[in-house]
Amino acid sequence: MKRAVIAGASGLVGGYLLRELLSSPDYGDVVAVGRRPLGVEHAKLTKVVADFSDLRAVADRLRGDDAFCCLGTTIRKAGTPEKFCEVDHRAVLAFAWVARQGGARRFLLISALGADAGARLFYQRVKGETEAAVQVMGFPTTWIFRPSLLLGPRTEFRMGERVSGVIMRAIGPLLPRSWRRYRAVEAERVARAMRRCAQETGDGHGVRIVESDEIARLGA
Repeated sequence: MKRAVIAGASGLVGGYLLRELLSSPDYGDVVAVGRRPLGVEHAKLTKVVADFSDLRAVADRLRGDDAFCCLGTTIRKAGTPEKFCEVDHRAVLAFAWVARQGGARRFLLISALGADAGARLFYQRVKGETEAAVQVMGFPTTWIFRPSLLLGPRTEFRMGERVSGVIMRAIGPLLPRSWRRYRAVEAERVARAMRRCAQETGDGHGVRIVESDEIARLGA
């Protein structure tokens, strides 16, 4: 059986994904790395608390076959663009580098709809720059997931997302086929799609980008 390593298991998608990995017969061990203790107990689970600016200190504990990255925040929550980059760019790359050095063959990353290193909007540009950096790290297979608005219960209240979620649930079924990737997607579906993609056999698939409508289909 394989060993999975996940970063960001305390987040919305990460929480669902952790449960997917722990219940999957494909994985005999699951390692969750985060900045704070994770309040989950399971026979398969190993928890690692670490500073993402110095993951090399725990590199030996982060060896695995498949690495799942669910790290992410918002500029509002981070407080400043610089702190946003610490999480959505530098921490992601630090985790990817340690995972690759630890033998991971697959890297599965949650990005965002519209991610583009040349984008005008700061959020999409940082996401795009992160994608580009991960793609050259040498993983035989890199999966990049670009969900639209994420739906699901969060630990913190976000008024903007709550309102947007209500609107998108209402108009989503009415959007034309060409706009399907803009439909909001359940976080649980994103997690399930990531786990299912990791089940593909073989290596050498290169970079696979999965847009939001395909995520919803894969995670159904």
